[in-house]
Amino acid sequence: MIYQVDKLKVTAFLKIIIRERVNNKELNWIDQQEKIIQNHFQLRSFYLAFSTAPRFISKKNLFLTEEELSKADLLRKGFQPKRWNLLQCVRTYLLLLLPVKDAGNFAATLTKLFETADMDEQVTLYAALPLLPYPDILAKRAAEGIRTNITDVFDAIALHNPFPSDFLDQAAWNQMLLKAVFMKRPLYRIYGPDERANPELARMLVDFAHERWAANRQVSPELWRFVGPFLNKNYFTDIEKVLKGNSLEIEAGIMACTLSKQPKGEQLLNQFPEIKKDIENGRLNWTMIGITNENNLET
Repeated sequence: MIYQVDKLKVTAFLKIIIRERVNNKELNWIDQQEKIIQNHFQLRSFYLAFSTAPRFISKKNLFLTEEELSKADLLRKGFQPKRWNLLQCVRTYLLLLLPVKDAGNFAATLTKLFETADMDEQVTLYAALPLLPYPDILAKRAAEGIRTNITDVFDAIALHNPFPSDFLDQAAWNQMLLKAVFMKRPLYRIYGPDERANPELARMLVDFAHERWAANRQVSPELWRFVGPFLNKNYFTDIEKVLKGNSLEIEAGIMACTLSKQPKGEQLLNQFPEIKKDIENGRLNWTMIGITNENNLET
């Protein structure tokens, strides 16, 4: 597969977003770079435009409308640039102007960009992965990227980004989830988490929880979302421990039980009829648990 999205439509969409948010000076600079890339393409000129863009483009928030966000998702399932800024959008637009007919040349261009990128540039590059061609090549880059300890860069890969769910292999996906838990990132903002849940990930997360408990440290209630589908007699002991915690932990433990097909899960669920009712009525879900947990971490 070369393109998982329609390049021309996405490029046109970004250009409209940009035009509605830049001043004349910024637009003139963008148009000039576009002409150079399309008519007299040279890698040196592209790298220069990409790196010097902050001199000409502001980092103000895009503040996309719901209609624009819906359009983004239609163009590329899971593409939600709601947290992007203008500079990031312009740099992504420039990336989409790169020649892509030769996979080797395209990969080499991106490799050089990644190797020389500062933090903001890395954020742009990783967040743009779902819009770029040759996902099999880019999956290796994403797998390397999740090793970072820079929160903003890690978030660009892991959060609000459909690329990992679509293209990372299981080992890389599991490593990303485990690191997200370790770094206390909001798991509810990871795209496609339930579709990629697997027994090995559940085991890794339970082991992590045991380590945290042994050190008298808290465990993210969101962690149990990925354990619930694979609850067994050993894991139920952990859930019972969670159900002795605070209200958010109890809600997460009960939510995990709803994912289990074991009789024990139903038994525990029935011990908390009010929470069970809230789940059934849609008043409680993993997103709500994630938001509450994220707010608790920030206070």
